[in-house]
Amino acid sequence: MKNKNLLTVAVVFLGALLLVAFTIPQDQKKGGPWNIPDKYKTMKNPYTGNADLTNVGKMLYAKHCKSCHGNVGLGDGPKAATLATNCGDLSSATWQKANSDGALYYMSIIGRDEMPNFESKIPEEEDRWAVVNFLRTLTAK
Repeated sequence: MKNKNLLTVAVVFLGALLLVAFTIPQDQKKGGPWNIPDKYKTMKNPYTGNADLTNVGKMLYAKHCKSCHGNVGLGDGPKAATLATNCGDLSSATWQKANSDGALYYMSIIGRDEMPNFESKIPEEEDRWAVVNFLRTLTAK
């Protein structure tokens, strides 16, 4: 009886694991390209160019992002080496050009996989856009 229950639990667990593995879109699995919803691709930053807000973003970045993404967005923070996902170079011209402000918002606030969701840690909309504004100041040196 004990072995039958164990077998049942194992089969249910493996079934659930397979279901999850095949229902997550390939591009949303760790390390793949981001699948940014259209809503975010076209989202406009209402605070573009606000220098004061950019300074707030710098403080929020230091608190929430720097440990993985590093001081200047190179992906070389102290936690980066422990992650399965490459943090990428947020300062590269290619990355900056490829991502709209709305896409940066989605990646930074909504997250996925090892990139945490910050909706509860950064609850104010203005502060969320402050992070995006700061990300726009990261440029390859």
